[in-house]
Amino acid sequence: MRDRMNVYFPPELLKQITDLADRRKLSRSAIVEAAVASFLSPDATDRREAAFTRRLDRLSRQMQRLERDVGLTAETLALFIRFWLTITPPLPNDAQSAAQLKGRERFEGFVEALGRRLQKGQSFLREIPDDIMHRKLDEPGS
Repeated sequence: MRDRMNVYFPPELLKQITDLADRRKLSRSAIVEAAVASFLSPDATDRREAAFTRRLDRLSRQMQRLERDVGLTAETLALFIRFWLTITPPLPNDAQSAAQLKGRERFEGFVEALGRRLQKGQSFLREIPDDIMHRKLDEPGS
């Protein structure tokens, strides 16, 4: 036995229900009944929660990789700056313009090499763990 219930829908939603009923060759009541049953089903909530959990887990892993990469980048930059400042003597005034020209030339080469690596999808940050592992394997006593 079924009980009757009068429900009011916005015209656009009613049009969607009617179109779906026509496509599936079902009654509008069957479409609305299935939608309400799906909405009230505890399985739907569990599925939604599982989907959110998977997304949150994926986002957490992405954040961990970003934190690792940013930390690695900051340490690399700090180490390079310390090294560069420690070993690079100041230039005399008459050599500075030639050094600036050479520096621009070298920087352009650096940018070109970086562009080629990025176009190939290569990432220095992803190569570092491999480099570290190879060094450990190459050490005496390993």
